[in-house]
Amino acid sequence: MSTGRLRMKKKACSSDQSPDNLPLRSSGRQVKKKAAEAADDDDEASEKKYRKCEKAGCTATCPVCFASAAERCAKNGYTSRWYHLSCGEHFCNECFDHYYRSHKDGYEKYTAWKRIWTSNGKSEPSPKAFMADQQLPYWVQCTKPDCGKWRQLTKEIQLTPQIAKTYRCGMKLNNSTKTEGSDQCSMPEDLRVAEVSDHWWYSMLILPPLLKDSVAAPFLAAYYPDCVGMSPSCTSTNRLPGESNLVKLEHLKSVPNLTVAGMNKYFQPFYQPNECGKALCVRPDVMELDELYEFPEYSRDPTMYLALRNLILALWYTNCKEALTPQKCIHHIIVRGLVRIRCVQEMERILHFMTRKGLINTGILSVSPDQYLLPKEYHNKSVIIIGAGAAGLGAARQLHNFGIKVIVLEAKDRIGGRVWDDKTFNGVTVGRGAQIVNGCVNNPVALMCEQLGIKMHKLGEKCDLIQEGGRITDPTIDKRMDFHFNAILDVVSEWRKDKTQHHDVPLGEKIQEIYKAFIQESGIQFSELEEKVLQFHLSNLEYACGSNLSQVSARSWDHNEFFAQFAGDHTLLTVGYSTVIDKLAEGLDIRLNFPVQSIDYSGEEVQVTTADGTVWTTQKVLVTVPLALFQKNAIQFNPPLSEKKIKAINSLGAGVIEKIALEFPYRFWDSKIQGADFFGHVPPNSSQRGLFSVFYDIDPERKQSVLMSVVTGDAVTTIKNLDDQQVLQQCMTVLRELFKEQEVPDPVNFFVTRWREDPWLQMAYSFVKTGGSGEAYDIIAEDIQGKIFFAGEATNRHFPQTVTGAYLSGVREASKIAAF
Repeated sequence: MSTGRLRMKKKACSSDQSPDNLPLRSSGRQVKKKAAEAADDDDEASEKKYRKCEKAGCTATCPVCFASAAERCAKNGYTSRWYHLSCGEHFCNECFDHYYRSHKDGYEKYTAWKRIWTSNGKSEPSPKAFMADQQLPYWVQCTKPDCGKWRQLTKEIQLTPQIAKTYRCGMKLNNSTKTEGSDQCSMPEDLRVAEVSDHWWYSMLILPPLLKDSVAAPFLAAYYPDCVGMSPSCTSTNRLPGESNLVKLEHLKSVPNLTVAGMNKYFQPFYQPNECGKALCVRPDVMELDELYEFPEYSRDPTMYLALRNLILALWYTNCKEALTPQKCIHHIIVRGLVRIRCVQEMERILHFMTRKGLINTGILSVSPDQYLLPKEYHNKSVIIIGAGAAGLGAARQLHNFGIKVIVLEAKDRIGGRVWDDKTFNGVTVGRGAQIVNGCVNNPVALMCEQLGIKMHKLGEKCDLIQEGGRITDPTIDKRMDFHFNAILDVVSEWRKDKTQHHDVPLGEKIQEIYKAFIQESGIQFSELEEKVLQFHLSNLEYACGSNLSQVSARSWDHNEFFAQFAGDHTLLTVGYSTVIDKLAEGLDIRLNFPVQSIDYSGEEVQVTTADGTVWTTQKVLVTVPLALFQKNAIQFNPPLSEKKIKAINSLGAGVIEKIALEFPYRFWDSKIQGADFFGHVPPNSSQRGLFSVFYDIDPERKQSVLMSVVTGDAVTTIKNLDDQQVLQQCMTVLRELFKEQEVPDPVNFFVTRWREDPWLQMAYSFVKTGGSGEAYDIIAEDIQGKIFFAGEATNRHFPQTVTGAYLSGVREASKIAAF
């Protein structure tokens, strides 16, 4: 039976032609088939193993998934798709699914992040944005001086400023700060780090860096964080309460100026949405023209630049008493991924640019030679500055801090120019020149006061107008005439809209014409007192212009008002501007009693000749002498100045105002003006307009008894031929009329200024003469052949007539000189 069964088996197989050889032949065919399949599989495996990133231009030949989120993460193996973030950073399709698919474990984390991002941000909350914002590892640089290598932190470690500030290679960050060994710095750096510096690397970056917990966040709560370079996922960048990404920007008009707790209230470096013009503010969401010129690579997407620039500005204004260096900024750059390396590299470039432009690291900072604010390539210049006023010293301080060799030549026996403080009034400082700061928000004078720890006294608004005879003018009359006065100026503004320089007329003439037309057309008759009050307001206008209105351009008298001006409080610098000026000058090479006679720039180098015959040779010269000296050719130029520049110089006026200060044995005015910082004098007639029109109480603490008054307009000519005692008697006559009901004591000390007679000044501040224009300021400011530069209040079209404007013109020219 067994044989039968065997036969039956054979019989069952007999249908094959070669039953004896069937198993062997069948096995051979299967082996060949499997071999072929294996070969195909090897080809597919090879293709899967070396699948490249689909991003055109990506240099990663074998991408690696950084996420390792999914159980089946491709790591460096096969995935159906690589998602590109940068040339050194990819994640696989499996990890994408882990967060993106609703049935996967990571979906809830992704959707929670997405909700926060959507409520705060404006950009799309995509999976790539999630990976960049939440999953990329942090990179940190070793702080050991002879190392500086970049290391990738493990995924679970959150980078903090403290870690960035103290990190050393091999440092354990989980439970201790001990290093794993002394040779950790010898370990090679990841090869991807070197690629980050290449120009093409940034162009291949899919998403711009958005900083986490930026110091700028408190300033910018009214903006979408991702529009100003910050991550919307951080609690520090939450937008204003109740605001969402659907809110219309009009609702933000009432946003208060946001400052950091404990920071000077006058520091407001960023515009708030829909805010009116404010001097020295930047738009945190837009690059300015000079920034685009310097960093054209960011014109397509400025996010990285804005993030770093905003961070730098915020850091500077939170501590302006010390120089801001790249090292102080770096540990505040918190952003995931290799892009942090690029941010740190760019930080230095941006910080040096902002330093050179005077946006940061300015004021009275003093640095030692080993801490110069700009790199060595800027140091190979020599500059002579003519004039040690606010402009010259401002420029000299900047250039010295940059590392550039500077000598200041001053004609007078003192520094300060039109800043000159008198300290003989029983401990009260009285400025013979400037002493009031007009608009403190972002004013560099306020910055320097903060650096020096000086408190500025806010001037109150109350100003009683007192008539000769002692009566205080009814405030409603003052308001009424102030309204009419401003209405007249509004009509002047309308009149000039379609007028060229050829149609210009004197401002005083135009005001009189409009005033007469108004009287005729309205039939209104002003009282004698109202007419006198109008004269008071006209004297204030002459104070602002520094001249009688018959000399001033009706078309361009307030040309700078078209630019954003300094906002905020008007303050009295009780310690005097000289405190700031002296600090600016500290440590500088200043030569007093060296009046300059000629400047020869015909050769390769510039030769400056002083009155004693000394010839000074230098590469560049900055001229900061007053406009009046230009007009009188006090310095000879070879070659001569261009006709264009000479015409501009002569189209401006050298305005003059004078001051008188008086110290009394007691404060006789207190009971009448009731704590006001100043009071006005209503002139008895138009011929006495500008003769002691306002009196300032110079001691805000109300301990000393010092008044200061000004002489403006035609009144300057009136006192020109009087000696100081005669001017004093005129002033006392006025004061005794204003306080007729009481005894006014004789002063125990006084001075009268004579700015017009000072041979090296001859003026107070500039104005636009009839037929001129504000463009003249820009023309005077133009450098000559990159050798001769010009600064001073009469070169600052935006902020003329002020110490602030003079100082800023010096900072401006220092920037230009450094860049040449």
